[in-house]
Amino acid sequence: MTEQLLPENVQTWAQAPLPTAPPEPTPAGRLTIASVPAGHPYVRGISGADDGVVRLRDPLPDPADPDRWWPPVVLDAAWITQNADVVDVVHVHFGAESLPPGRLAGALDALDAAGLPLVYTAHDLTNPQLADQAPHEADLDLLISRASAVITLTDGAADEIARRWDRTAVVIPHPAIVAEGATPPPGRATGAFTVGVHLRDIRPGIDAVGSVRTLLAGLTDLRAAGVAAAGRVVVNDRVRDSDALDAVAALLTDRPDCVLVRRPRVADPELEQEVADLDVALLPYRHGTHSGWVELCHDLGVPVVGPRVGYAHEQHPDEFTAFEPDDGVSLARAVLAALARGTRPGSGERAALVQRRALARVVQHRAIVRAHTDVYRTVVRRTGASA
Repeated sequence: MTEQLLPENVQTWAQAPLPTAPPEPTPAGRLTIASVPAGHPYVRGISGADDGVVRLRDPLPDPADPDRWWPPVVLDAAWITQNADVVDVVHVHFGAESLPPGRLAGALDALDAAGLPLVYTAHDLTNPQLADQAPHEADLDLLISRASAVITLTDGAADEIARRWDRTAVVIPHPAIVAEGATPPPGRATGAFTVGVHLRDIRPGIDAVGSVRTLLAGLTDLRAAGVAAAGRVVVNDRVRDSDALDAVAALLTDRPDCVLVRRPRVADPELEQEVADLDVALLPYRHGTHSGWVELCHDLGVPVVGPRVGYAHEQHPDEFTAFEPDDGVSLARAVLAALARGTRPGSGERAALVQRRALARVVQHRAIVRAHTDVYRTVVRRTGASA
């Protein structure tokens, strides 16, 4: 599950020269999609070999840094004008927050002038990367109001979009996180039930201190009820909020029932192993809308407990148990409910569950790909654009 750390100085990077070589021509009958960003795992999850679509690679703002796609070059009026003849649809997922002021509006004006449709997937109605939501809300006003089609991931988010912007969003669920055909880790059993929380880089949408405080209170209540439960707090060694990390470490002093794991950001296989080892995953969200973490836990057969933040609880409602923040008793009850319907790491039951879900994901993937292709063809017909 790939994390993205946005730069502090996007203004300087935004001045990088635009690529001069246009994309290669698209085979007849196929649509050319400029996804923002094209290299994101989510975009790979909605793509298929036979979907009738060609997705352009991300043009790089700095060729010397090939792993960085932001600020997105596609969302620049000059790039749009230069490539209007070879692009059928621009599909924005993430990255508008990294643009300098005025550039998004200019890009949308250029799309209108070129007659190119915009598809916007509203992943985040509240942006977990940001503390101040005002700039993100301004971006949403532009993107949702001016898009030819709006997609979102849950009915709850679609309802909010209808209330706030009077737009009808197409609901297409989040694709799998674990790659199709991969063999997920089975998890490793321990004696005690393990409740784990990944704080990652402690971005603004993560309530690190409150989540760990609630976890510790819940472990105390579980122990009082005779349940052998242990906590695991995992955090990257590079974080955005070092004060929060210090506070978490202080909370865990003299708590042998909960371990703090500080390690470098890991690759997907290692991250999947960490999650698969859990009996229950605790979501540490302060604010947000949807959750790729919920999808990863689904793929790995791990039940989730979390606060009712955004619409993550709608993604896999039968696998999500809500608790009240800063309420150890509420968390303990949620964990017990999750354990009652969950499976142990490393067990045959967990392995069978993961296999069933992987098979269901194959069917779901085909439906997700088809739904996106239908949206693309609909907006192209509506605007009169052609490949």
